[in-house]
Amino acid sequence: MEQSIRTQPPGPRRRPPSRGTDRAVVPAPAAPADSRLRTASGDGSRPRARLRLPWPGRDRARTGRPARLTAIGTGVAAVAGTLLAAGLDRLLSGGLGLLFGLGYLVVCFQLAVRVRFPDLPAAPISGPIAFALALLVVGPVTAPGLTGQLVGLAGGLAVRAGWLFTGTGLAGLICAARWVAQRRLRRAR
Repeated sequence: MEQSIRTQPPGPRRRPPSRGTDRAVVPAPAAPADSRLRTASGDGSRPRARLRLPWPGRDRARTGRPARLTAIGTGVAAVAGTLLAAGLDRLLSGGLGLLFGLGYLVVCFQLAVRVRFPDLPAAPISGPIAFALALLVVGPVTAPGLTGQLVGLAGGLAVRAGWLFTGTGLAGLICAARWVAQRRLRRAR
């Protein structure tokens, strides 16, 4: 009786000898314990040891498919991209304007295209949250204190509502189109 894949120890599996042959199966020689250490010569003075860590997919060829984001990855990417666009716009022009809005549109598009299918609702949700967070962190402050922050946030959202609705709508439309296309593919099977 064969074991389940989950209960087998990690490593290469040995194949049973094929039937009808008389030769014995010779196991592969064992690798030394420090096989991950490779020597790399620098300037010729002496070899130095370099640790080569196992990395998933290092030796595997790329298939051409883009990397997919999880729901948490979508939120992190939305916040990072929107804050980067807001910071660049603030640095270059002294306020939040055209560069911030265009950066938000690019971030929303990328989120909607790269999110995994089970996490599709995360793209239209994380965009506006990142937009509000960027306004709160980088936006202008009208008065000191919590009330000043809230008034500045409300004013910033009101002034930039066009960018907010356009980016959120773009992400929503792309996610809806992806969902419909995936449903049609599943029905066709």
